[in-house]
Amino acid sequence: MHWADHTAMRLTEQYGPQVIASGITPSGEFHIGHLREILTAEMIHRACLDAKIDSEYIFIVDSMDPLRRVYSFLSDEYEKYIGYPLVNIPAPNPDGSPSNEGKNYANHFLGPFLESLKEIGVYPRVVMNHKTYEDGEFAEKIDLAINNKEKIHEIIENISGRELPEDWFPYNPIGSDGSMDGVRVTGYERPYVFWTDKHGIDGRSDIRKADGKMPWRVDWAARWGIHGITCEPAGKDHGASGGSFDTGIPICKLLGSEPPGKMVYEWIQLKGSGPMSSSSGNTIGPIEALDLVPPEILRYIIARTKVKKHIDFDTGPSLFETADEYERLVSNPPSGEGLSKKKKVAKDTILGSLRLSQVNRGEDPSKSIAGVSFRHLAMLAQIKSRDQDIWDSLNNSKHIDGEPNESLVGRLSRMRNWIEGVHFPDDARIRIQGQISEENKQKLTEQQKLFLSELSSEFESCEWTENRVNELIREITMKIGIGRREGYVALYLLILGTDYGPRIASIITELSRKQIMQIFSKSL
Repeated sequence: MHWADHTAMRLTEQYGPQVIASGITPSGEFHIGHLREILTAEMIHRACLDAKIDSEYIFIVDSMDPLRRVYSFLSDEYEKYIGYPLVNIPAPNPDGSPSNEGKNYANHFLGPFLESLKEIGVYPRVVMNHKTYEDGEFAEKIDLAINNKEKIHEIIENISGRELPEDWFPYNPIGSDGSMDGVRVTGYERPYVFWTDKHGIDGRSDIRKADGKMPWRVDWAARWGIHGITCEPAGKDHGASGGSFDTGIPICKLLGSEPPGKMVYEWIQLKGSGPMSSSSGNTIGPIEALDLVPPEILRYIIARTKVKKHIDFDTGPSLFETADEYERLVSNPPSGEGLSKKKKVAKDTILGSLRLSQVNRGEDPSKSIAGVSFRHLAMLAQIKSRDQDIWDSLNNSKHIDGEPNESLVGRLSRMRNWIEGVHFPDDARIRIQGQISEENKQKLTEQQKLFLSELSSEFESCEWTENRVNELIREITMKIGIGRREGYVALYLLILGTDYGPRIASIITELSRKQIMQIFSKSL
């Protein structure tokens, strides 16, 4: 059983209708590591629906979280907004200065991210946390937390090992200047929390409004009950022993609700660079990733990996391998009766991964492979600058029949972005040589030169197909008594200037006979 299906079955044994949640703090640009949590939750939600289990997926945006520091992409003008809820801060301009156009900081970063989620088939019910505070839904939990502040204080210290200040309070009011920093609570009389801020100004906050918020560990535990959350995957930082999930469980119960079961996922790492981090700049954004990687492949990377295993995300050479694997499984999905338990588990896991990789739930995976392999499209996109030339080629080779489908058009667009960017692997780049360089000519043996000469003669009138070119290479290498690999190396040196590369017969026949003959004539 796929991990998402297994989780769905386990959840339905413990709860009735499911509320699967994930969340994010819109403090800056999002990175693809955030997609692990989101897709893990969304795939469990899909698995519930596939099993006819009543389920809802919600996405909680921590719009009440304060700005904690002036990030590198912000101007120094944001210093005055430290401690302000993100929803109450102006969005940054491209130069990092605060905008005066009325858009808030939280929505500025959230909007593009939600659009990128649609591209991968994720359509959650978005919950803005500041609205939950504004609507008074936190009021009961805040009151319970304040009346049990000593117990919560003890829970956090004992479980996390952190020492909290003696004046710690489970509610952070917003002071007279709009910031939560430096505000000291002086009393509580429901529904008001009384305070003195860092300017010496006294005031009160209404717990039925967004006049303040609870600290993260208490806020998270409270929202589990408010929204009836039955499953919320947690990153290993929050899910580690003594982390916010462990403190959240008893706090949630103290606040009168049942916490979800603990589920911890590993991080996505940029291959060779370690865990992604917005603050360190070691990131690739989901929008950038979706400009390069087909959405079903991006989903497959998450779906095929157990949640407790880390993922090396690579938009370099291994993307070819991942795409090959996906296309192979879609074209030849595992089947068979009477399998051993181990093989049946492997089959069900693969089929579950393919099912959950589709952008549209329930769609046939075969529609996503677009009729042409990832590698072949990469070769065509480098050789032909006009899209129509690619469609003509694919029609001639019978890869497609007529106009390309939407999936293929999207793949070609992303492929061109990948090829033109920094992530495309150098050893997959195709650079057609006008003629062989003197350096490479010196590498050719006399037998290789003879092979190229005889091949050139055959190319003048042979059938211009990949199969015929491969046949000629085989026939001529056998005729003159050299290894076939030596023949291919000679062709690579002649046409690409390297001794390896993509399938050379494909490249030759995608180029015109005239272009190939010119390369031979200038080089031999």
